[in-house]
Amino acid sequence: MPTVSAHVAITLAAHIDHVFGVMGNGNAWFLDALERQTDASYTAVRHEAGAVVAADAYYRASGRIAAATATYGAGFTNTLTALAEAVQAHVPLVLVVGDEPTSGPRPWDVDQIALASAVGARTYTVGRTDAAATAVIAIEHALTYRVPTVLAIPYDVATLEAGPVPTAPVPRLPAPLEPRGPFALAGVESLARALAGAERPVLLAGRGAWISGAGAALGALADATGAVTATTALGRGVFPRPEYDLGVTGGFGAEGAMELIREADVAVVFGAGLNQFTMRFGDLFAPGTHVVQVDVAPAATHPHVGGYLRGDARLVAESLVAALEGIGATPSGWRESLDIPSLRVYEPGEAVAPDGRLDPRSVAARIGQLLPADRVVVSDGGHFIGWANMYWPVASPDRMMMVGTAYQSIGLGFPSVPGAALARPDSTVVLTTGDGGGLMALADLESAVRVAGGRGLAVVWNDGAYGAEVNLYGLKGVAQGPMMIPDVDFAGLARAVGAEGVTVRTLDDLDRLAAWAAEDAATRPYLLLDVRISGTVVAPYQQEIIRVNS
Repeated sequence: MPTVSAHVAITLAAHIDHVFGVMGNGNAWFLDALERQTDASYTAVRHEAGAVVAADAYYRASGRIAAATATYGAGFTNTLTALAEAVQAHVPLVLVVGDEPTSGPRPWDVDQIALASAVGARTYTVGRTDAAATAVIAIEHALTYRVPTVLAIPYDVATLEAGPVPTAPVPRLPAPLEPRGPFALAGVESLARALAGAERPVLLAGRGAWISGAGAALGALADATGAVTATTALGRGVFPRPEYDLGVTGGFGAEGAMELIREADVAVVFGAGLNQFTMRFGDLFAPGTHVVQVDVAPAATHPHVGGYLRGDARLVAESLVAALEGIGATPSGWRESLDIPSLRVYEPGEAVAPDGRLDPRSVAARIGQLLPADRVVVSDGGHFIGWANMYWPVASPDRMMMVGTAYQSIGLGFPSVPGAALARPDSTVVLTTGDGGGLMALADLESAVRVAGGRGLAVVWNDGAYGAEVNLYGLKGVAQGPMMIPDVDFAGLARAVGAEGVTVRTLDDLDRLAAWAAEDAATRPYLLLDVRISGTVVAPYQQEIIRVNS
C-alpha cells in the first residue's frame, strides 16, 4: 500500500521532472518512493544549500520548476541562505523536507515553519489523508507567486499507509494581467501618444519581460517607435534586433551606451524592478526623461518613475503597438542615426596590472572570444560579477543567471552548475566565481564535475582576497587582514575530483581553453581555470558603489 511519502513523490513527479538533494533520515522514504515509483530524475549534491541552488538554476535555465530535498533539522537549516536567494529572486521551486513528528518536537528539532517564514517561504505540511492535494497546492503556490515553497513531511507520518494515490488536479495558474478598465486603457493611450511624439525613445526590459514572453512584442514596439533598446543584466537578449540594442544598463553597461540613455526624452521600462544597480544609483536617466514603468508589481518600484502601467509586459507591449497603429504613428528615426556598436565597447584592459598579476578585463575579454557560442553562464556573487556580464554576451536571458546576487550572498556558484547543465543538456555551462565564494561552495565542486562533465567550465577569479570588501572597506581604512585569503590552488582542487585544472598566470595560459573548446564535449574533461588576477583593478559597478558610499 502506498505511503504518505509515496503520495508526495508520485504527485510531485507528475508536474516536476527533476529533484536535487541530500539524503537523510527525514527524507529517505520520499527519495525511496521517488526512485522506485516515478520517472522523475534525482541528482545528489553534497550540501543541502546546493540542492536548493541547483533547483533554482534549473528553473532559471529552463523555465521548468524543479524540486530540492533535505532532511529535517540541520539539513533544513543548511538550505536557508539558498532559500532566501530564491525568494528574493522570485524563483519558484519546491523544497521537500522532513519535519518534527506530529506529536511534538524532539530535542534536536527546530521550528522549521518559522525559519522558512523568516526568509519569505511558506510551508505546507502533509498529512495522512491529504498528501497528494497538499503537494499540488505547494506547486501551485510556487508558480502563482513565483516563490519557493516548503513541503514538509512529519517524521511519524512519512511511512504511514495512505491508500491508492488519488489523481490530483493540475495546478491552476492565474492568467497574465491585462491592462483593463478605463484608467489602464487611458494609460496605454497616453503612453502611446508620448512614444509617438518622442524624438529619442528608449525601451528597457528586464527578466520579467522574458518570463512573460514579450520579446517579439517588444521588438515590434521598438520598430514602431524607432526606439533604442537596452536590458537589465537578467534581461540580456530579450530584444530581437541586436543592431539597435545598447546592451546591459547600470554598472555593467558600457560608458558610451549609458551616456546615450541619458539623452532619452521618453523611456519605457518593461518587467524590471529598477534596483540601485540597474539605475546606477539614480543616474541612469536624466532628470528631464519621462520614465514609464510597466510591471505586475502593485506600484512603481523607483522614485524616478513618472508614470506606471500595471500589466503583463507582453500584453501591454501589444496594446501599445495597436494604439500606435491606431493613431498613425511613425518611427522617430533616431536609432538609425546612431553608431550603436561603437557605444557598446568596453575598456580592453592591460595584459598585466601594475602589481604583476593579470588584469581581469583583458582576461575576461580573451575568455569571451574563446568560449563556445552555445553557452549558459552561471555566476556566483562577488566583486568579479562585472567581468562576465561585461565581456561574455549570451543569446537570451535564460543563459545568464546570477545566483546569489538577489540576496547579496556568495558561495552558491558550484551547485548552480548541475541545475543549469541538466536544464540545458546541449550547452556549455560556464561558471564564474571568486576564490572566497569558490571555497565556500567547495563541497559541490564534485557535483559540478560529475554532472556537467566535458560541458562544464569554471573560471575562478583568484585575487587572494574578498575583493568587494577590500574595495568598499579597505579603501576606508578598515583593517585588511580579515579580507585576505591565503593562496589556494584551485587547479589542484579540481584535479582531486576528476577535472582538469589550469593555473592561468599569463594570457598565453588561456591557449588551453582554446584547445578545450575545440574538443568533443563527450570526451573532454571538466575544465577549471584558476585565474590569478590583480585586486587593484576595480570593476565599474563597484566604482559606482564606492562613489555613492564615499
